[in-house]
Amino acid sequence: MTKALLADLEWRGLIAQSTDRDALTKDMEAGPLAFYVGFDPTAPSLHIGNLAVIATMRRFQLAGHKPIPLVGGATGLVGDPSGRNEERSLNDESVVVDWVNRIRKQLEQFLSFEGKNAATMANNLDWTAPISALTFLRDIGKHFSVNQMLSKDSVSARLDGGGISYTEFSYQVLQALDYLELYKRHNCKLQMGGSDQWGNIVAGLDLIRKVEGGSGHALTIPLITKSDGSKFGKTASGTVWLDPEMTSPYAFFQFWIGVEDADVERLLKVFSFKSHAEIKSLLVSLKENAGAREAHRSLARELTELVHGEYQASQAEAAAKALFGQGELSELDEKTLQITLAQLPRVVIKKNEAIPTWVDLLTATGVVDSKSAARRIVKEGGAYLNNEKISGEDFAPSLSDALYGRFLILRKGKRDLAAVELI
Repeated sequence: MTKALLADLEWRGLIAQSTDRDALTKDMEAGPLAFYVGFDPTAPSLHIGNLAVIATMRRFQLAGHKPIPLVGGATGLVGDPSGRNEERSLNDESVVVDWVNRIRKQLEQFLSFEGKNAATMANNLDWTAPISALTFLRDIGKHFSVNQMLSKDSVSARLDGGGISYTEFSYQVLQALDYLELYKRHNCKLQMGGSDQWGNIVAGLDLIRKVEGGSGHALTIPLITKSDGSKFGKTASGTVWLDPEMTSPYAFFQFWIGVEDADVERLLKVFSFKSHAEIKSLLVSLKENAGAREAHRSLARELTELVHGEYQASQAEAAAKALFGQGELSELDEKTLQITLAQLPRVVIKKNEAIPTWVDLLTATGVVDSKSAARRIVKEGGAYLNNEKISGEDFAPSLSDALYGRFLILRKGKRDLAAVELI
C-alpha cells in the first residue's frame, strides 16, 4: 500500500522534495503514520491553491495514515514572510480567531474524524500562548543558528530589498515548534506542505533532533502553476475561494470548465481521485475531441462535488448547461439562479416601470457598446431571451417572461450572457 501510494503521488506529479524516501517508506509500512499540514488564517477562507495539499492529505488518509490538519491561530498572528518585498498586514486577534474557526470547518469536510486513522484537528495557539518570551528564547530559540535562518529563501529574498521584521523572521522558529509539539503529543513524523515551505519544515526536523533526539520526515508538493508559468487559481475577478459565499459553486464549476487544454492533464492528476486508467481515458477524449470538453466537465463536476457537495455540483452543472441553451432554466431553483446570475453583467429595473427592448437591455448591460451592435445581433439571429430566439429589433420582454418573476437572461450568440433583475 505504501509503495503504491508514493508511486501514485509520483505519477500525479505531487512530490517536489522529500527527505530520505526509503526511511519514509519504512515508517509508513510500520503502521499508520501521523502527519500534519499547517494552514495559516490569512483570509476567511481557503482557496484552490490550498486544495492540492488538502487532496494529498486525503490520499494519505485513504491509504490508512492519520492526518493532523493544523490551523495556525498563533502563526496567523505573526505572518509567514511572503515572496513580495513587503511585510504582511497583521490582523486583529478577533479576526484571526474567526478565520481559524472558518478554516477548521472547511478542512473538516475533506477528512474523516472517525475510525482507527481518524484525523486530529490542531491549533498552534494551544501550545504557543502559554509560553513566555523568556522561555521561548531559552528553550527553543537557542537551537537556531541565525546564519542558517538568513539562508532561507523567504528571508534572503527580503534582505535584498526592504528588509524583514523580527516578527516575520521568527516565523520559521514558530513553525518548527509546531512540528516538535506534534511529534511529542501525537508521535507525528511527517510534515507536508507546498514546496515554498521546505526550509521551514526542515527547521522543524532539526529541532526535533536537537530537543528529543528523534527523527521525522518532510515531503513537499509543487506549487501549482499554469502551463504558461503564471499563478494558478486567479481569475479576472480574483482568487477562487472554497467558501461558497466568496466564490459561488457555479463560478467554481465554471473556473474548472474554463481552464486551458494544456493544463487539464496536470490538473486531473493533481486534483482528481479517479484511477490512472480513468484519467488516461479522459485525456484521450481531450486529444480526439477537444471541443466536447469531456475532461474539463469531469474535473469540474468532481471538484465541485468534493468542495460543495453533490447537490450544489449538480445545480452548478445544470446552470451551466441551461444558461447556454443545453438545459431547462425552469429546472434551476431560485437561489441557484440568483447566485449564478450575480456573476454576469447585469442591469436592475423596477417592476413598476416599462421594460425596455431587448436591444436596450443588452446595451445597458455593457455586453455590446452600442444599440446598433445589438440590432445587428438580432438581424443575424444571435439574440436570445431565456434561451428563446428573438427575431424583432423592437421586442420588449414582459413581466410574465421573468423567471421567478425576477430574472431575465439575455444571450448574444453562443456564449455571451447578461442578466436583468426586476425589483
